[in-house]
Amino acid sequence: MDPIPDAERHGGAKDLFWLWFGSNLTFTYVINGALAVSFGLSFWQATAAVVLGGLSFFVISAAGLSGVRTGTATLVISRAAFGVRGNWPAGLLNWVVGIGYTVVNTVVGTLALEAFLTDLGLPGGPLPRALALAVTLALTFAVALWGHATVQWAERWMAYVLAVGFAALIAFLLPGADTAAPATGPGAAGWSLALVVMFAGPFSYVPMPADYTRYLPRTTSLKALTWSGGLGGLVSSVVLGVAGAAAATQADMTDAVAGAEGLLPGWFRPLFLALVLGGSVTNSIITLYSSSLNLQVLGIPWSRARAILVSGAVTAAGSLGALFLVDFTTSLLSFLSLLIIVFAPWGGVFLADMWLRRCTYDAAALHAGPEGAYGYRRGWHPAGLAALLAGMVFAALTCDSALWTGPLVAPLGGADLSLLGAVVAAAVHLLLARRTVRPLTA
Repeated sequence: MDPIPDAERHGGAKDLFWLWFGSNLTFTYVINGALAVSFGLSFWQATAAVVLGGLSFFVISAAGLSGVRTGTATLVISRAAFGVRGNWPAGLLNWVVGIGYTVVNTVVGTLALEAFLTDLGLPGGPLPRALALAVTLALTFAVALWGHATVQWAERWMAYVLAVGFAALIAFLLPGADTAAPATGPGAAGWSLALVVMFAGPFSYVPMPADYTRYLPRTTSLKALTWSGGLGGLVSSVVLGVAGAAAATQADMTDAVAGAEGLLPGWFRPLFLALVLGGSVTNSIITLYSSSLNLQVLGIPWSRARAILVSGAVTAAGSLGALFLVDFTTSLLSFLSLLIIVFAPWGGVFLADMWLRRCTYDAAALHAGPEGAYGYRRGWHPAGLAALLAGMVFAALTCDSALWTGPLVAPLGGADLSLLGAVVAAAVHLLLARRTVRPLTA
């Protein structure tokens, strides 16, 4: 997490296209598109929701400018918004978010590999599933453990292969889509749930973009960075989300892997399962890599390799629970709708603070501790923390999850407005910090 010296910086904005494109070629977006249809949206309505979610990748990519300016990780930079000590609880919560998404993708990859083993004639049961989980975890760790350069290299080359395969997938699924409007519309509840699912994926990356831009030269422009990364995430998430919506109009997608597989020609099914596994691994690689940085940011005195092993152990435990103890689809929806209570407001504060500062930071002070410029009041920044709390309270009051339903959901006609926790948090931070948080001057 130490600042990257100028002499060690390399690459260009175009590298971000492959990073965000490859890491989002994951079957989770197919599941998201299918969920939108299950909420009552038509194919075209679900497609609109998918596109709206994909466009948010331009915001995520633009946030990576902070990494170019400071040469350090996102959760180090967020000390400016929350204070050196105030950043700790938010950092811990974002570590949980990162681990949660790693679990989601690990489970999806495991189910695909298990289905592949079953097609080969192996009997089903706990042992083949456990073997599939072990292989999926090993593929993820083998890349993430080596570090930034290996992650960038692997994401690019895996993207080449996965792009061809997923292009074939949508060619099989799209022509059979039922584009007729349903007899009854989705209503406010259906639309809001669909948008929560669509924005949850991109917004979960808010604590990560600088992790992958800190090695870029300082001359990298905001425009180039925003377009390259944003376009990469948009293309992959939209294509796969549309494929999921198309599949959901033709088959039961409660078990999304099995549902999509049943719509494909027999010769393509093994390749499809390999695509699901590969896409899950590409996404898990970057969430696992960032989670190891997060543990170091929290002040735990471990090497990044040891931090990855700890994050990996937690991922394995969470994946075991999701595979053997609970219904995965229900758990996925609950996970997405609950975690947005945390990372949407956090992202709102972080982005608002970055805008107030015009993305200028005292890089040395970010690492200086409570006695530095970002120590504020004994290491806590009242404005940032108050804004975060306000956003989380609003999100909790308006969240509609299987595990928690906020008291304002019913008066709102069943609508889930937890996404707007980001807007509330950003507005409160702008109001409270506008006079004290300003761009650095030379």
